[in-house]
Amino acid sequence: MIELTLRVVNSISEVAAEAWDGCANPALPERGNGPVLAPCAPAAKAERSVLGDRYNPFISHDFLSALELSQSVRARTGWQPLHLLAEDAQRGLFGAVPCYVKSHSRGEYVFDHGWAEAYERAGGSYYPKLQVAVPFTPASGRRLLARPGPQADAVRAHLADALADVCRRSGGSSVHVTFPTEAEWELLGARGYLKRTHQQFHWENAGYTSFEAFLASLASRKRKTIRRERADALPAGISVHWLTGTDLTESVWDAFFQFYMETGSRKWGRPYLTREFYSLVGEKMRDRILLVMAKRNRRWIAGAINFIGSDTLFGRHWGAVEHHPFLHFELCYYQAIQYAIEHKLARVEAGAQGEHKIARGYMPTTTYSAHYILDPALRRAIEDFLKRERAYVAAAGEELPEATPFRKG
Repeated sequence: MIELTLRVVNSISEVAAEAWDGCANPALPERGNGPVLAPCAPAAKAERSVLGDRYNPFISHDFLSALELSQSVRARTGWQPLHLLAEDAQRGLFGAVPCYVKSHSRGEYVFDHGWAEAYERAGGSYYPKLQVAVPFTPASGRRLLARPGPQADAVRAHLADALADVCRRSGGSSVHVTFPTEAEWELLGARGYLKRTHQQFHWENAGYTSFEAFLASLASRKRKTIRRERADALPAGISVHWLTGTDLTESVWDAFFQFYMETGSRKWGRPYLTREFYSLVGEKMRDRILLVMAKRNRRWIAGAINFIGSDTLFGRHWGAVEHHPFLHFELCYYQAIQYAIEHKLARVEAGAQGEHKIARGYMPTTTYSAHYILDPALRRAIEDFLKRERAYVAAAGEELPEATPFRKG
């Protein structure tokens, strides 16, 4: 094992993009050449870590730096970057963790507000805490980023232990690793982290050749419902457009940001992302972004943003300035399925929550988080709660597939 030194940095800009991506996305194509759109593309054949991961846009240097440079993520928003690095004597990067000091629990999609309130009623200070995550992004992916090689497992274990030590030294109450891979979840559990499960709804591509082929796999009643919803979503005058690459102009981002602010203000109260974020991420990742936009009377009226992984289309958020029945389902769910089929992507991940997605072909999938709690009394209380919660999530995961829209047999 190479002797490694651990240090923390307050900005991802302190880490070279090539070094970070060598840990985060070792299968990443050469910078500037665009994304891998299908499992058979070169990056999917490249060397992967022992966890078997493919390119994930959200843990890339491009995405995380766009959050910081746009000031969507900073101390004043309650997300102070404190990234953990594992380096050799020559400052060569062997491991990294996207980590933030949090002064609240917003923008995480894994809810611990009740833990914070109970601890503070008992006289404790829950904040600050350390959050290992991609801000505002409930998409699973690696969190203990290690360069592929024989040392990778040891580096991951070293990073997991170091996070708890950083938490102690910084005066935090806890470490929260949200939406890691299942293998990382198991590793963290073995190193003293409490294990939590959650549920999302993902669409899986069974080798469909067209959207009609997908519909043919559904029960007749569900198939008719989807056809009706798609027809009702696009009354006369509304057209849908897929925008990516050079289509992502500043005027398009202006329109989309208006949608985001309009819908985000009603849904969340305070939208997280700044207008500059879209310009930056659009410049850095334009070939890895798909905007599904709706137009009426020559004016953009609604849109959904997606990020393209090597085999997954990740739906993130949507917005609208005009409201039409089922337009949300069309732009966020059906168009995503259609794009995935046409580009031979294996799945669509449409974000957090939403049992209504089952009727539209998105089936329950378990996601994970891990929590290192320093106070022994708080740890015991949370551990007891999580045992019951895991049982509930498992039971729901067994029951929900009974509502599958797919034809029996």
